[in-house]
Amino acid sequence: MISSLARLTVRAWAATLLAACALLPLVESTLWMLQAALLLGVQAGVGAAARRVPLARPLTVAAQVVVTLVLLTLMFAREHAVAGLIPGPDALRFFGQLLEQGGQDVNRYAIPAPLSDGIRLMLVGGVLVIGLLVDMLAVTFRSAAPAGLPLLALYSVAAGLTDNGIEWLWFLLAAVGYLMLLLAEGRDRLSQWGRVFAGPPRGRSRETPGAPAPARFGHRIGVVALGIALVAPLALPAMDGGLLDPNGRGVGAGVGGGGTISAVNPLVSLRDSLNNDDDRAVFSVRTEMENTSDLYLRIVSLDDFDGTTWKPSKRAITQVPEGFPAPPGLGPDVEFTEVGTSVSVAKWYGQTWLPMPYPPSRVSVGGDWRYEPVGMTLVGDHGQNTRGLTYEVRSLDVRPTAEQLAKAPEPPADVLREYTELPDSLPSLVHETARAVTDGAKSDYDRAVMLQDWFTLSGDFQYDTQVDVGSGSQAIARFLKDKRGFCVHYSFAMASMARSLGIPARIAVGFAPGTPQADGTISVAMRDAHAWPELYFEGVGWTRFEPTPTRGSTPDYTVQDVEDNGPADPARPSQAAPADPSAQPSRSTDCRADGSDPGSCASESPQAALDAGGDGPKWHVVLLWALAGLLVLALPLSPLLWRTRMRAVRLGGHGRAEEDVAPRVLAAWEELTDTAWDHGIVPDESLTPRGAADRIVRTGELDGDAAASVRRLAGAVEQVLYAPRPRPAVGLADDVRRAAAALRDSASRRARLRALLAPRSAVRVVWTVSDRWAALRDRLVALRPNWRLPTRQRG
Repeated sequence: MISSLARLTVRAWAATLLAACALLPLVESTLWMLQAALLLGVQAGVGAAARRVPLARPLTVAAQVVVTLVLLTLMFAREHAVAGLIPGPDALRFFGQLLEQGGQDVNRYAIPAPLSDGIRLMLVGGVLVIGLLVDMLAVTFRSAAPAGLPLLALYSVAAGLTDNGIEWLWFLLAAVGYLMLLLAEGRDRLSQWGRVFAGPPRGRSRETPGAPAPARFGHRIGVVALGIALVAPLALPAMDGGLLDPNGRGVGAGVGGGGTISAVNPLVSLRDSLNNDDDRAVFSVRTEMENTSDLYLRIVSLDDFDGTTWKPSKRAITQVPEGFPAPPGLGPDVEFTEVGTSVSVAKWYGQTWLPMPYPPSRVSVGGDWRYEPVGMTLVGDHGQNTRGLTYEVRSLDVRPTAEQLAKAPEPPADVLREYTELPDSLPSLVHETARAVTDGAKSDYDRAVMLQDWFTLSGDFQYDTQVDVGSGSQAIARFLKDKRGFCVHYSFAMASMARSLGIPARIAVGFAPGTPQADGTISVAMRDAHAWPELYFEGVGWTRFEPTPTRGSTPDYTVQDVEDNGPADPARPSQAAPADPSAQPSRSTDCRADGSDPGSCASESPQAALDAGGDGPKWHVVLLWALAGLLVLALPLSPLLWRTRMRAVRLGGHGRAEEDVAPRVLAAWEELTDTAWDHGIVPDESLTPRGAADRIVRTGELDGDAAASVRRLAGAVEQVLYAPRPRPAVGLADDVRRAAAALRDSASRRARLRALLAPRSAVRVVWTVSDRWAALRDRLVALRPNWRLPTRQRG
């Protein structure tokens, strides 16, 4: 027969593997899971053997740590180990290099990422560390309840990185593994712990015939644990309601066509991406557009600027319309044609925003998508993304003239108000430089072109992916002084300067034109990812500008003399597509997509270009997080707070009149029995007060004044229960406090800590709620005899 300790070891191993299943969607291959299961089994076997010897608990854990290091060395660093087995300095140094490589791979690839050695070490090593913690807590130290914390950490990391709509499945697997540990702690111990939720019998039997005690109590524990895990997120901000959120939010909201898009920043680390040799193709595009150098695939617009970063505003989303409305601001005098574009997305690129030419007029795409009308973008709902999609977009090829832009009337007041807003923290140098650069301009169009030309031609700016711009609200000012950066820096700076001049501006994130291929398609690669400013002109609408030197293409309407046949300025972005199509992949060194975030274009992180560290978060954000922190602290401390309150009420909340004798004595007795219950002495309602007092004195090893106090209180209870006119009793509160102090002194440190933080008697709250619900049901049945409410079996 398998011993209870061996059974617990097996279940700890299984619980860790079930929680580790949440990591499966992160990588393409599942080979690492088989390796982790094998190494985890060896680790658990070493722990079981050490406990059977038996070794001291710290030595058991130390043996498992040593074996884990040896196993990882054999798998990953055998050539760098001493005798191919012992992890020496070279092996540890190699582990550091692998972990660094894994971190870079995580930032480089989309989910699911390829299983590189660095990622494999992070996955297998992480599972082994969690497995060691679970085995140590649940088996070596025989405390299964705290072992749920590392399991929760393993699940939370995976759930935070994935957005595939089935996080609930991984949660259930992790929860099943945790409950397996609880059920394996042993019949006697588990049944005693389960009574915290069941309590002693009250009137009628609470047991279901034939149900084994451990399973019965395990079910109760499971219901309470899962209920807390599902309901608690509803009270926390920024968690979108958890698993019970009625809207079932993905990126969009809910099952209908309404909802909102939160301000999720789509910009991720760009500098490392641009300096990486991997430049995989993201899209294969076929278009009817004549000038393919204007084919920018726009993902999302960033219009909310807080001084340190640009991000999308929180917008309402609707069902995708059959035909999109006309883009905002576009007048009838501007020439445009409707063109079709077909986009095929690589299977590894999981973008939750749909890349499209702007402005789109109609989209034909499969899947669950929602439409954001302000930015005219499509966003995936319930985990929908672009991975492997092929879709058709009809869009407007708008061709304004320089004259139309120069004569554009003033924008509407709401557009000016929303899209020229700047934070007070923005350095005055930004506005001063903008005015100096545009001195002498006669229109907003002239100012916009002067800003673009200053960045691309006359300002001596250099495109540099190695730049370290700085942090805080001074980052733009630093960039304007150093004049080195890449697309995010240029677009951030030009949009901020345009707003300071009263020109509505926002940032667009997406992909610059790719490379034409011999078969007539256009290959858009990772390094074609880009960010550019869009400025608003009434009568034309949102208009693209290109301030980044040598990147993208300069719009024709921003070139004053397009007939100039003089030598081309190498600093100005190209105006047309290459004359001869090339079959070679794009070698553009522009922004590229970082596959590590399905909801991101690989553009530079605003934290890298405009780090918020210099200004700090806003006061309302700090307040929300402070309240969330208080709530997180209050939830585990609620049993302690409830017991403290009940103790104060029972020992001091009654009058001193004759009619108050019985309530005061019974309240003091209830406090004494609950205190004994908190210290492991479960109440037995079959005993008389005197018998219960003797049991408390005997089990709690009380003597002297403490034992006398318990018996004196039992005598007062018998007076209340049996005497025609009970005598007033004095000093009952002191008797309870004296007995409680003696119970604490005789208990172990662990028992005292549990009685304080997780008192068993706190289950009375559950009983009270249950009784009130039963009373409510009875009243409803009495009011409407024909009603048939479901009955509940207690067990």
